[in-house]
Amino acid sequence: MSKTGWNLRQVFARLFGIALLLVSAGGAFADVRLPAVIGDNMVLQGGGKAPIWGWAEPKELVTVRIGAGAKARTVRAGEDGRWMLKIDVPDAGGPYEMTIRGKNTITVRNILVGEVWVCSGQSNMQWPVQRAANSAQEIAAADYPKIRLFTVQRKVADSPQSDCTGQWAECSSATAGGFSAVAYFFGRELHKELDVPVGLIHTSWGGTPAESWTRREVLEGEEDFAPILERHDEMIARYPEAKRQYERRLEQWKQAAKKARAEGKKAPGRPRTPSGPGSSRTPGGLYNAMIAPLIPYSIKGAIWYQGEANAGRAYQYRKLFGAMIRNWRQDWGQGDFAFLFVQLANYMAVAPEPGESAWAELREAQSMALGLANTGMAVIIDIGEANNIHPKNKQDVGRRLALWALAGSYGKDVVYSGPIYKSMEVRSGEVVLHFDHAGGGLVGRGGALKGFAVAGEDRKFVWADARIEGETVVVRSEKVGRPVAVRYAWANNPVCNLYNREGLPASPFRTDDWPGITVEKK
Repeated sequence: MSKTGWNLRQVFARLFGIALLLVSAGGAFADVRLPAVIGDNMVLQGGGKAPIWGWAEPKELVTVRIGAGAKARTVRAGEDGRWMLKIDVPDAGGPYEMTIRGKNTITVRNILVGEVWVCSGQSNMQWPVQRAANSAQEIAAADYPKIRLFTVQRKVADSPQSDCTGQWAECSSATAGGFSAVAYFFGRELHKELDVPVGLIHTSWGGTPAESWTRREVLEGEEDFAPILERHDEMIARYPEAKRQYERRLEQWKQAAKKARAEGKKAPGRPRTPSGPGSSRTPGGLYNAMIAPLIPYSIKGAIWYQGEANAGRAYQYRKLFGAMIRNWRQDWGQGDFAFLFVQLANYMAVAPEPGESAWAELREAQSMALGLANTGMAVIIDIGEANNIHPKNKQDVGRRLALWALAGSYGKDVVYSGPIYKSMEVRSGEVVLHFDHAGGGLVGRGGALKGFAVAGEDRKFVWADARIEGETVVVRSEKVGRPVAVRYAWANNPVCNLYNREGLPASPFRTDDWPGITVEKK
């Protein structure tokens, strides 16, 4: 054999090897794969069909089967490789296995069927069990293998993402500590009361406003939200220059800090990094990266703890919060699923006299979302902390959310809400207030009622005397002969004590609609 012939054979062999590598790589790329939220240890929502979806080679046939003896379902991937089908969910319980077959086979193990809830918001939802009250005891007792936990890794995106990072885990003392405390205590209540598996999908980010969790197209469709988008777009446009200025200040700070340390003095404060692309406050940014990838996973509902970041824009929040809820429901395509939220806790200094309050206005805006179908509001005006925006009592927050779920989503005969203002009437210089959700009766916890203020036509509020008569509260003040309006717990950190006999506090309210201090703030 000639030397040349030998070289040609070598070349052919090498080309053949490259071809095999390309085929192998192409096959790996085209393997059937699933989103992170569909994986080992997951909980499927019971009582119907569940969407299962993923990616494969374009036009590839994908077959899904769950449970022994169950009927397999087959779907053909689209031109873009995406596929989705709906499977009949087995009876509550488990564990089950699911196989997904295309050119490769995936087996998803240790699946349970039960109740699935999305748990979202800002830092008070993010707050982990390990930093809640009685954390050591709670973590030690967190042996609930039928509660499953999934945390979405925090990320921002400019467009809706198809997947996220996260994985399902069984609830145990090894996994519960870092999980959302509100979500865990909510799920634990459901698990105990319903005796079924519970899946909790935690997706939150501290310090974030509601517009970050709302699709940008939704924001663009409402004139009142235009300032949000304008502020963000201006910030992005200014960012290059802001970054240059920051870098100059940072270098100056480094020199000043070095000099201060050498002289034994306190170093000056480090310059603040400017906000720019990738900010967690980007309108739609968290919806794109942390909500969109979960859709259309079948859920029972969502719980939400957020509002602090929007507290200075309460009138805008009246529309924004409802728009966000409708956005999620429309995109999920599962109808008006339950959406339960937490009203802001009491926080900051106690005001000695009645006055205006941005936080009270935000609580009012939150309560307006009860006008949407299948919503619920956990009132926690009694368990906040004056000096801590993250109150540690997350157990009662979870329990009060669970009461709404047990009554509204599962038909349990429980009192699920504290008193909510319904109407008023004036008689003989007194104001009579009527309430929904009086439960077994109204009570003033700890003695005489506190937190009520009354005003006449001059709109000047003064503290008032209040007493319970049946299922009403009667309010009066010798300083206001002709009262026209009453406010209750209308402050950042009000002193208030109206409850029902079941121990649930009344929601703060006002009977007037006079313009507040955030009316022009957008």
